[in-house]
Amino acid sequence: MGTVFEYLLNVKKQKGAGYLVLIDPDKQEVENTSTFATQALKAGVDALLVGSSFLMSDRLDPVVQSVKRMSGLPVIISPGASSHISRYADAILFLSLISGRNPEFLIGEHVKAAPIIKRYGIESIPTGYMLIEGGTCTSVQFMSATLPIPREKPDIAIAHAIAAEMLGMKCVYLECGSGSAMSVPNEMISAVKANINIPLIVGGGIVKPKDAEEKVRAGADFIVTGNVLENNTNHNLMHEFAIAVHSL
Repeated sequence: MGTVFEYLLNVKKQKGAGYLVLIDPDKQEVENTSTFATQALKAGVDALLVGSSFLMSDRLDPVVQSVKRMSGLPVIISPGASSHISRYADAILFLSLISGRNPEFLIGEHVKAAPIIKRYGIESIPTGYMLIEGGTCTSVQFMSATLPIPREKPDIAIAHAIAAEMLGMKCVYLECGSGSAMSVPNEMISAVKANINIPLIVGGGIVKPKDAEEKVRAGADFIVTGNVLENNTNHNLMHEFAIAVHSL
């Protein structure tokens, strides 16, 4: 069996792009995650992310165990801090907030987390995380005490993405933050993708399947949705997103 990262690369190769769904343990009761995970598998979701910028509950481990058992999909931690680690996850996005200048989120939290990740035997996927202006002050912006990259400054995003690749990171993640009013501009996605040779993940503010398709056409290799699916009574929405992401 290959690594989770190899699995993701294969998804990109076979489907053109991958669809990842983010589950916030603070916003999902454990008993509801089983149904959600089953729906994700049927909908065509490629992997599940679990995490939050500001984790207040003690549901991380139970949620990871539940979605892993019920979906059979890779479960990847998307952490907001060094304490947001579950031994039951298949992998973790080892996120370095390269768009900011707060040393804690560039390397400090990583030093705290690294021995735990190694002890648990969780696969680490080094990722250059870039916060993009999304029209609102999101949780990640507030908690990280960093400024997002201005929407009209793709050159700044390009330079950071190139640096991430040169530093040996395996992915670049452009995000406006959970619940943002706007998504990453398509022009910025295209500009960044044209300058790197590693997978590009895009998330935050993507509320319609058409938006997701546009991001893929612009150059996104993986699309992440989260808030739009929480408490949504349209059970076909995940499937619609999957179709849109895989349409190319």
